[in-house]
Amino acid sequence: MYLVKTPKIIQNLFPNFTWKVPTEEKVIYLTFDDGPNPEVTPWVIEQLAAYNAKATFFAVGEEVDKYPTVFQQVIDAGHTTGNHTYNHVSGWASDNIPFFHNTRRCARLVNSTLFRPPFGRLKPKQAQFLQRHYRIVMWDVLSGDFDNNITNEQCLANVTKNVVAGSIVVFHDSAKAKDKLQYVLPKVLAHFAAQGYTFEQLNDQNLEKRALKTA
Repeated sequence: MYLVKTPKIIQNLFPNFTWKVPTEEKVIYLTFDDGPNPEVTPWVIEQLAAYNAKATFFAVGEEVDKYPTVFQQVIDAGHTTGNHTYNHVSGWASDNIPFFHNTRRCARLVNSTLFRPPFGRLKPKQAQFLQRHYRIVMWDVLSGDFDNNITNEQCLANVTKNVVAGSIVVFHDSAKAKDKLQYVLPKVLAHFAAQGYTFEQLNDQNLEKRALKTA
């Protein structure tokens, strides 16, 4: 069970997490979790390039070690990278110290202060500690591209019906999500580009700039 659109009440419960970017400009923040993957990530980079789109890739450290050249392609294309732990471990299922070590191991590989917990799951003490060192990035729209129980069309509708200016959208550049992603991503890019949206990556500079504009 998962929520496609993160309710405001949940966002308000964790105000130190980044759920979306406060802006009235037509900007969307596409994010890709669980890569890099040699069968999916280069294709994603190509699709983004066709729209001059930038995105944020929350990489799993183990995958970076397996596919360093694919990870380098993400960087060379001008996208931002983020930390998704070394072994894609759930904070809820982990003791705090091993979880912190797993996160730091990935941090050394991706060289990023952005962190997204796998499954969005963190214990309170984990969150308290990690937010001293990282910007914890969640989302307000979850595409569901990992869900084999929904159709391609439903996955597409999850995004097109819920995105607003400043939305952070989750996709996955993984083998599990490949089929849905290859159907949905080109259509999402075309749909929102036709409405005048641009696609930016998340980084400290962009996030602080947007925050200042809305202050």
